[in-house]
Amino acid sequence: MALAISACAQGWAAENQPEIVEVIGQAAQLEQALEEQRRSSSIESVVHADAIGQLPDDNAAEALQRVPGLSVERDQGEGRFVRVRGLGSDLNSVTINGTLVPAPEDDRRAVALDVLPSELIQSLSVVKTLTPDMDANSLGGTIEVESLSGFDHDEQFYSINAEGSYDENTSQTSPKLSGSFSDRYSLGDGVDNFAFAAAVSWQERDFGSDNVETGGAWDFDNGPALEELEQRRYDITRERTGLGLNFDYRPDEDSEVYLRTLYSRYKDDEVRQASVIEFADPQGSGQSGTAEAARELKAREETQEVKSLVLGGKRHLGDWTLAAQAGYSQASEKSPDGLANASFAGNDDFINAGFTDTRKPRLSIEDSFYDPSSFTLDEVEQEKQTTTDTERNIRLDLTRDFYISMMPSQLKFGAKASRRQKDNDLDVWVYEDFDELGFTDDQLNMTNFSRGNTDYGLGRFGPGASPDAVQNLIGGLARDDFYDEEESRINDFDIDEDINAAYIMNTVDIDALRIIAGIRYESTKLDARGTGLNDGVFEASNTSNDYDHWLPGLHAIYQLNSKTQIRAAWTNSVVRPTFGQLFPGFVLDGDEAEFGNPGLDPLEASNFDLGIEHYMGRAGAVSAFVFYKDIENFIYSANVAGTGDYVGFDEALTSVNGDEAEVYGLELAYSQKFNWLPSPWNGFLLNANSTFTRSNARIDQFDQDLGARRGRDISLPGQSDVTGNLTLGWENEKLSLRLSSNYKSDYLDEVGNVLDKRYDFQVDDQLFVDFSASYFLTQNLQVFFEAQNLTDESYYVYTGSRRFNAQYEEYGPSYKLGLTLSQF
Repeated sequence: MALAISACAQGWAAENQPEIVEVIGQAAQLEQALEEQRRSSSIESVVHADAIGQLPDDNAAEALQRVPGLSVERDQGEGRFVRVRGLGSDLNSVTINGTLVPAPEDDRRAVALDVLPSELIQSLSVVKTLTPDMDANSLGGTIEVESLSGFDHDEQFYSINAEGSYDENTSQTSPKLSGSFSDRYSLGDGVDNFAFAAAVSWQERDFGSDNVETGGAWDFDNGPALEELEQRRYDITRERTGLGLNFDYRPDEDSEVYLRTLYSRYKDDEVRQASVIEFADPQGSGQSGTAEAARELKAREETQEVKSLVLGGKRHLGDWTLAAQAGYSQASEKSPDGLANASFAGNDDFINAGFTDTRKPRLSIEDSFYDPSSFTLDEVEQEKQTTTDTERNIRLDLTRDFYISMMPSQLKFGAKASRRQKDNDLDVWVYEDFDELGFTDDQLNMTNFSRGNTDYGLGRFGPGASPDAVQNLIGGLARDDFYDEEESRINDFDIDEDINAAYIMNTVDIDALRIIAGIRYESTKLDARGTGLNDGVFEASNTSNDYDHWLPGLHAIYQLNSKTQIRAAWTNSVVRPTFGQLFPGFVLDGDEAEFGNPGLDPLEASNFDLGIEHYMGRAGAVSAFVFYKDIENFIYSANVAGTGDYVGFDEALTSVNGDEAEVYGLELAYSQKFNWLPSPWNGFLLNANSTFTRSNARIDQFDQDLGARRGRDISLPGQSDVTGNLTLGWENEKLSLRLSSNYKSDYLDEVGNVLDKRYDFQVDDQLFVDFSASYFLTQNLQVFFEAQNLTDESYYVYTGSRRFNAQYEEYGPSYKLGLTLSQF
């Protein structure tokens, strides 16, 4: 702070210039976003950074939750995955500078956008109606990330940011540093024809959460009664590092060449203490009995990296425009030799074991449960995992401008080849039967591994275990003797996905009407290689699946007047199954089976959108859209025992295609800067939006007791009926205040039993309230404060009804204070 203030000392006495408010702040961000939305050929929502490179939130996911129709999935209280129009994040796609971003997790296509620090991003847009020149691989929308370019500012620009955050749950303070720079240079005979931009960000955050969960272990036929519960305490250090370097060269007014690079690293160091209680007999709230119990420890370091490199250019040749782009992106996740689980079994059964409160179970049990000497090390599981997802693509686009009967028209056609490879390598070691290895009971007693009582906000917890002590014990053993070949080989896989695409589209302006019509063709070739286990014998599992799609599209935009336009669109999309659903491995054990399904058909959708937009000057707009999606081949988990190759099986778990599903809804948005009101009321800004969504899908499976198929109707997993945002802001030349809220209603997370909805997992509704304030100490130095999760919102999953816990987790609020020094 001292360095920043001294650098700006001469500006202390000066008043801020009026133009600051025109390029910085909430209204400026919103106005730029609305202008891009207005010009777009698609139905699109945009979040734009202001002139000093600031998005309205800390990462890409949390910035996007403010726009119409979007909400986020949170992990440990932080926004990660984005849902569009209430639909699950695996049904959307993410691009950075025009190239697809792969997913670091081994089983998902969804990209966790908190991996991208906000400092690296110039704008975020969500395209909800795809034109034929776009990849057709999203149902809710395509999230497009654009990084900073040197041509985004007229002159030299830099911004330096330093901040500290405080987590109320852990009472820990964490630092963050970031900066960005851009400038233009003259090469050859040109003037300001070369631009360079760079951004860097580093953050280390210490935080934690408290959890109690049952995993849905309720017996509803005899009670309801609970079979087991688990208490968990998480302590996490999360480190983010981001770097972006971008180069733009415009040798003349008809040519452009660019290179976009981005690197992001996300490191999670997590220690999880757990106590697991299994009742001898299922029991209700307030009852007591005997129970088995164990103490468990998980300690792992997980590093995710995203790398993106995009090289492209554009050339105007008379009425023709040629554009070409090559993209490379890779996402990886590495977990080196972590403790997947260390289990300390109770020496004896515990008495007087019970719980109260079915929503947030609170354990009651005899005092010996809280004595570490009551537990002995029973088993240690160690894992090492590497997942890599690589995308390479090249595309070519040709555009010709011409007239049809004096009507401006544009023909565009092109092709794209994409090559994607997803591979997973897992190694597992299981250490058990320690007494046979020569260890005594005294050596294995938990008192030798205890690191004192665990700080747990949901009640009494008791002792926790030291990761270092456990690692020291197994470190002296011959690791190769404990290698779990079954778990290691079954979970290894390689999946290649090759997509070739071509399209043609034409845009024509007929007075106030613009029509965009075209068709896209995509062919997909999938090769999945893995290993299966058939009654103790390993078998190679190699599967191929080829399919193609013709995807027509029609867009219409009609200008009612200079401020109002009507949009309509008919589009078609294809969403491929997740990699967890395509998993080629399998386990066949007697009359039980569990396996992936590489032969799944992709989800296909016909989408219809109709709406109106009205723009009202300074950051002002109101819009309303209705949408309908007709979906085929949606995917869900099911037990296929009793059918096909599994007639003689009691259980055969896999993913299957459903028949049809539908999604429909209404999306409303309103924003306004009240600059016509007298001071100070002219500083107020309102931004509100809400989306109402409904979906219906039919699932069924073979009922072996009845000898026939049975089923029921469900909402699509991940779909919230209501999402909404409300932001109240106020700003002048120096001060900016913002109070924002984000709401999403409950949604189906997982089908627990196809034939019994009582065992479905449902995520409860959530309302998050955040506050932010910033003040210009000088024209270039800004101090800011943020408070997140002021409502102390928790994450709650229930089964059957809200009364019955599957998982409850709370995080507490967090606070941030920082300085930004900028020149623009």
